[in-house]
Amino acid sequence: MNLGLKIKEKRTLLMLTQEELANRCELTKGYISQLENNKVSPSIETLEIILEVLGTNFSDFFYETKNQRIIFTEEEQYTKEFDGYSQTWLVPTSQEHAMEPILVEIEPLKTTIQDYPHAGEEFGFVIDGEVVVSYGETKKVCKAGESFYFTANTEHFIENRSKKKAKFVWVSTPPNF
Repeated sequence: MNLGLKIKEKRTLLMLTQEELANRCELTKGYISQLENNKVSPSIETLEIILEVLGTNFSDFFYETKNQRIIFTEEEQYTKEFDGYSQTWLVPTSQEHAMEPILVEIEPLKTTIQDYPHAGEEFGFVIDGEVVVSYGETKKVCKAGESFYFTANTEHFIENRSKKKAKFVWVSTPPNF
């Protein structure tokens, strides 16, 4: 990692001059220049002050995203069959992330299993057919082109009361499926 370059990138994103960053950190402009050109190495204490002024912390500053995957192919998807419905994990590594998108297909007159209250939120977008979202005592119809969204602190499940297969994308955060 090029520490000086990364500090310079953060500084310029904030539209700060070397002098402004130096003043806010109680350092000299010359020191910031040398730091950005990798001529000096800061102490941990000095780096912590610089990062704070730049609006970041050690964890975020040193986190590298260059190898992050952003495209997942159909061949990587995993489908699990249940009684009357199937779930296809659209992102095979979603358990490692903050949200978990799945494709659900429910046969006519079938339901998903009841999900008990848990921390998090859930979102769904109906692609085909219509479903009934059961959320505690509330039951609401959600048709193709419509979406649902709720906190997961109440028992919930999805029903297909029609005579046609229903298909929807369901996203849970944190991963729960």
